[in-house]
Formats: sequence, C-alpha cells, structure tokens
Amino acid sequence: MNLYDDAVLVLKGYEDQEELRQAYLDHLAAHPDGMWKACHAGHVTASALVVDPSRGRVLLTLHRKLQMWLQMGGHCEPEDTSLQAAALREATEESGIAGLRLLPGGPVRLDRHPIPAPCHWHFDVQYAVVAPPGAVQEISDESLDLRWFAYDEVADVADESVVRLLEATRARL
Repeated sequence: MNLYDDAVLVLKGYEDQEELRQAYLDHLAAHPDGMWKACHAGHVTASALVVDPSRGRVLLTLHRKLQMWLQMGGHCEPEDTSLQAAALREATEESGIAGLRLLPGGPVRLDRHPIPAPCHWHFDVQYAVVAPPGAVQEISDESLDLRWFAYDEVADVADESVVRLLEATRARL
C-alpha cells in the first residue's frame, strides 16, 4: 500500500469532523498528487503533539518561518509508509526525542489551514505521541526554540488549533 492509499483509508476510518474529513477525501480524489508539497492546490501534512502525561505537559516548537508555537509536523516524504509514520518521523526529527510512542486510535484531529502561495492549503492530519520517561528534547534547524508547557499554559502561547489538539489528546488519554 502506498502513502496515498493509506491516507484515504485513514480518513475513511476517522469518525470525527465529518465535513472536514470529507473535504480531505474530496481533495485527494481530485488531486492524485495531493500528498505532496508540489501539489499547489494544497497537500496533506502529518503532525504530532508530543505529550508527557505523567507531568501534565506538552512539547511545542517555535516554528522558524511562522514564528508561532506549534506541534511538531510537516510534509510527507516519499519514504513515509503511512500517515502515522510521517507524523512520528516529524515528531522525532523536530523534538530530538527517541522512543516516542504514538497514542493508539489513529488521528486525534484534522486541521485545514491556509498557507502562502504557491500552495494554498495544508490538510493536516494530527496525531499525538507520548514521550518516554526522562525525555530530553534537542532543537532542530526547523525551530527557533523548543519548550515544554504545562497543559494550562498552552492557551497563553499557542493558537486555537493547538489548543483544540491538546483538548482532543487529553480526552483520548
């Protein structure tokens, strides 16, 4: 199974956000290249919120280009075998933490957001990963900063999409 087929299966199995989920499926049906950054109509991305439930905190990155506190994530790569593999790869690369574990149950949320031209939309499939005990982060080239925030601090530093992702993640935990 290729990444496109995996994405379609994941989205068909996702039971929340019905209207948005259908928009993702419609986008992929209309754009066979809709998994890739080269698709200027928009493309699917994969992200993951890094959580440490034992300490009630999340790891956010201060995105270099957007200068916003966000979850880890980004574009799918040809070597990614699945959306969840892409999300785990991005979380590992951007956090520097080995041994992250995907929260079971598939995607936690979907978030479609506009981005500057030449592309127009990111169709983000959002997962959550649990950090191992004693995890120490290491900043990547994609970040200006990397920092742990208590659950109740996230609304003060991040936008609504991150707050909603945290709420959905906590409900799943």
